[in-house]
Amino acid sequence: MKRFIDNYIERHLHPVNRLLHLIGVPLTFVVSVIFLVQEQYWYALAAFVGGYILQFAGHAVEGNDAGEVVLVKRLAGKPYTEFGPRSQYYGSEATKE
Repeated sequence: MKRFIDNYIERHLHPVNRLLHLIGVPLTFVVSVIFLVQEQYWYALAAFVGGYILQFAGHAVEGNDAGEVVLVKRLAGKPYTEFGPRSQYYGSEATKE
């Protein structure tokens, strides 16, 4: 679990990325479920997709691929960017020497 948390922190250092995830993750996984329970299917779909868009935008700002993209690229044998170039400016332990 510690490895997961360390990796998550390393991939979410930029303040804009953190803000977009703060909004996007609950929108994707909480609000969409609430709408599903209320049988508001189009709102549920919009919340799910909108939340993911915010998270992908955050990773674009960070300069790295989202976790799902990393997984797909890794399985396909394609190159991917796990840690963005901006991490050195936001206290990344991996880039400190």
